[in-house]
Amino acid sequence: MGIFTRFRDIVSSNINAMLDRAEDPEKLIRLMIREMEDTLVELKTACAGVMAEAKKAERQRDEAGGRSRFWADKAELAVGKGRDDLAREALVERRRYQQREEALDRELRDHRSLSDQYQADIRQLEEKLKSAREKQRLLVQRHIHAERKRRAQQEIRRVDSAEAIFKFDELENRIERMEAEADLVNFGRTQDLEDQLNRLSVDEEIERELESLKASRTAVEKNA
Repeated sequence: MGIFTRFRDIVSSNINAMLDRAEDPEKLIRLMIREMEDTLVELKTACAGVMAEAKKAERQRDEAGGRSRFWADKAELAVGKGRDDLAREALVERRRYQQREEALDRELRDHRSLSDQYQADIRQLEEKLKSAREKQRLLVQRHIHAERKRRAQQEIRRVDSAEAIFKFDELENRIERMEAEADLVNFGRTQDLEDQLNRLSVDEEIERELESLKASRTAVEKNA
């Protein structure tokens, strides 16, 4: 496939549509970028060659123009000296260099026109390549996010499995047993403390009742 055919195919391609249809979009975009880069290198190489040819044609045109003017001056000199024969030969040389100058000028214009077209194609392909690289970056990010999501889902499924649930239930039961044992230890101490405090309250009431009885008895004995 020629460079211009590849260039036209690349520029006219719809990257989004191609990626949507691709089984492996990342692989396809890598291949497309490689093709664009190769084509861009060929375009730049061809453009450089044309520009070099343009400079060569320009130099040769200027040289031919200089020789044309040289022979024109010689023809005038010969006429001034009355040497029509030499003037005629000088004019023949002048025409030959004029024709060469005109031909090289046309060649130079063609080279410059082709060079301008190459440069326009290069800019167009660079824009396409920039777009493709951006697509590649987005695809890589999507792939990374999808892989992270897949791993997260696998972890969730693993945690949600019956074995994991059983382990969580077993751990919860162990914690509840430990809490119950701690409550029992505190419960025994709390009950003992409450009993002692209650007995103190009862003892105080008995003492008051006893003192009241004693006081009553003492009063009765005094009255008797």
